[in-house]
Amino acid sequence: MTIVDMLRHNAAAYPTETALVEVNPEVRENRHVTWREYDLVENTEDVPFRREMTWRVFDEQANRFANLLLSRGVHKGDKVALLLYNCIEWLPLYFGILKTGAAVVPLNFRYAPDEIEYCIKKADADILVFGPEFIGRVEQIVPQIQRGRLLFYVGDDCPTWAESYRELAMLCSSADPMIPLSENEDAAIYYSSGTTGFPKAILHHHQSLTQAAQMEAVHHKTTHDDVFLCIPPLYHTGAMMHWLGSLSVGGRGVLLRGVSPKTILKTVSDERCTIVWLLVPWAQDILLAIEEGTVTLSDYHLDQWRLMHIGAQPVPKSLIR
Repeated sequence: MTIVDMLRHNAAAYPTETALVEVNPEVRENRHVTWREYDLVENTEDVPFRREMTWRVFDEQANRFANLLLSRGVHKGDKVALLLYNCIEWLPLYFGILKTGAAVVPLNFRYAPDEIEYCIKKADADILVFGPEFIGRVEQIVPQIQRGRLLFYVGDDCPTWAESYRELAMLCSSADPMIPLSENEDAAIYYSSGTTGFPKAILHHHQSLTQAAQMEAVHHKTTHDDVFLCIPPLYHTGAMMHWLGSLSVGGRGVLLRGVSPKTILKTVSDERCTIVWLLVPWAQDILLAIEEGTVTLSDYHLDQWRLMHIGAQPVPKSLIR
């Protein structure tokens, strides 16, 4: 079994169940409406923007992107780079790339233009998929990276030097291309943090991803009824492989853009999240907000919250207490 087989299974077993939710507290002006999206509370200006997607639509969107890539000559052995903030499109794009037999190259959204250029060339990526937050950075390196490469833009108001993913993908078939894949084939190239120089490329096969999915589910006793709240960036293996545990059981994943104590607790409450991954500073901020009285736990539904991931740095004993 490859990682895309897990998506196919969920699309067949849970077609109308929600697979992904994006909760975005950022300003909503000029947002493009896709799939199903609405406010969590009607007629309230300061509530998060929300979008959701079923397993069937997730799989169909992955298929459309795969067929778009195939129509442009992408095949096994190619690489496609992703430069996006967490959003509901991120994972369907990831799986669309995998369904062609190509490898995904997730890029750190903090990269400067020269680092983006370096990682694209280092991985020998044939295509860059990027979002509106990166127009300025990508534009600076277009002359260096566009030769022989395609640039797909995810968002509204596509730059003249790129192509609109949304417009092109919607013209493509939603049927699965069913490219044969094996566990030993390349699936993804992730980059190290680059703290001692430019980032280093790390190759993962399909087996690496499927084992991560299975081990996550076993280690955390993840069930189909669990709801995983993912706040860290999906370009990082930590966030991605924690979510893979949800994929393996067909559980719902919630992508939150925003790390204030109120935003985190409200999302856990509204989405009935059972598994939450918090970095140490976010957990400390929540405890401080409780102590200062700026949040009141009784305002939220938290009884279902059964497991918290925490790490990425030393965790003080005082924080655990």
